[in-house]
Amino acid sequence: MTIKNYLVALSLLLAATSCKEDFLEKAPLDSVNTANYYQTATDAVNAVNAAYQPLQRPKLYNLRVWATDIMAGNSVVGAGGGTDGIETQDQANFVTATNNAGVLDLYRGPAPGILQCNIVLQRVPSISMDETLKNRVLGEAKFLRAHYYFLLVQLFGDVPLILSPQVVGDDLKVKRTPKADVYAQIIKDLTEAIDQLPLHTTYSASDLGRVSKGAATGLLAKVYLVLGNYQKTADLCQQVISMGYALNASYADNFTAQKKNTPESLFEVQYSGATTYDFFGSDFNQASWISAFTGPRNADFVAGGYGWDQPTQEFVNAYEAGDLRKDMTVFYEGGPTFDGAAYKKSYSLTGYNLRKFLVPKSISPAYNTSPANFPVLRFSDVLLMQAEALNELGKTTEAQAPATDSNSGGPLNRVRKRVGLPNVQGLSQAALRDKILHERRMELAFEGHRWFDLIRVNNGQYALDFLHSIGKSNAATKHLLYPIPQQEIDANPNLTQNPGY
Repeated sequence: MTIKNYLVALSLLLAATSCKEDFLEKAPLDSVNTANYYQTATDAVNAVNAAYQPLQRPKLYNLRVWATDIMAGNSVVGAGGGTDGIETQDQANFVTATNNAGVLDLYRGPAPGILQCNIVLQRVPSISMDETLKNRVLGEAKFLRAHYYFLLVQLFGDVPLILSPQVVGDDLKVKRTPKADVYAQIIKDLTEAIDQLPLHTTYSASDLGRVSKGAATGLLAKVYLVLGNYQKTADLCQQVISMGYALNASYADNFTAQKKNTPESLFEVQYSGATTYDFFGSDFNQASWISAFTGPRNADFVAGGYGWDQPTQEFVNAYEAGDLRKDMTVFYEGGPTFDGAAYKKSYSLTGYNLRKFLVPKSISPAYNTSPANFPVLRFSDVLLMQAEALNELGKTTEAQAPATDSNSGGPLNRVRKRVGLPNVQGLSQAALRDKILHERRMELAFEGHRWFDLIRVNNGQYALDFLHSIGKSNAATKHLLYPIPQQEIDANPNLTQNPGY
């Protein structure tokens, strides 16, 4: 099924469904008459709620996005060996074929979200409702559509750009849109979303976690960083800083199930922990699976414990002495216990396991009950983007200005102070560039950012140099993009393949 056909199929389904008003419970539960739908403010809110759903699924943030850190060299699949995770192993070994299941997931994963955003943007403007709420709903849809396309364009390059719901009778064999045009639409959507969305501080407890002005501003800063527009990146980051976000006192507070949507969070995927739906058998995940996936195998630390995403020795060696993030991110023999249990290096192929996202059984008693959210955009990311942009603008001294604590001072050193590291000072522009990229690697490890950082710097040469340095000698220019899945090309001959595949 092509991405367009997939959109059509979802259109017929989602246009006839609605959601509970509880923001965290986003699964469509009630069939309605479409002739009577999109008439009220409740319909508008329910419709945009559905646009968040694909973020929760294994095709995106419940598996495939965070697994890109494995391809980026931070870790190995681990898991159960053999063919367990073979699609991710192939990606990490740079032997990805055009029938790779993980690539197909990532190509198709955003499609239902894009569809639902398009439905909202088509139907909600005609609803008679409070204009402030209407603007918020439209802003949410524009942010989400931009986010879905931002993932696609970074992973695949040119992709079909679809801006309205497709219906039976439309031409479904759409060509790929040049990535410059896709980026232009992403920028347009985010710019409009910034104007329409409220500040995060205005949300009630029941709406906390929805996208906000800060989320849209931060994501637009990241888009401009990818495009190399450092002045816009720096300006947008400063706007986010002025909105009242703050680094959590503890790095670990960003990843615990007990603390969601903290002052450091610009946007995170919401999970309630409900077990109504299973993992691969449903499109409406309400429980996070990352704890079950990454918990040490045969250790009984957490419910599940499938041993995925095992950090490499090279990654662990990259920590500076005294970096508090190490003990919060990685299990190693002799390190801090977890829920009273000591770690053994025999639990892993590399001698290390991921600790960052684990949820104890007291909170998630079964493999499919974790309520932990997944961080998509954090304030520390914004500070590091600002530091990088300032450095690239020649403001190297400002980028590495000293900080006395995590609440004031230069953007790079604020992030470092939070985790017990000394100020960086006196580096040249080139040395500071490397230092900031290193800081991004350690700060955002296993959150699905490293691959995108690798491929955006120096037109991807940074990725190739790094991958070759850690022994992945067969990584080549073609691997900076995924292949277009052959299944999609077979269904739509107007789709072309990425070079080299």
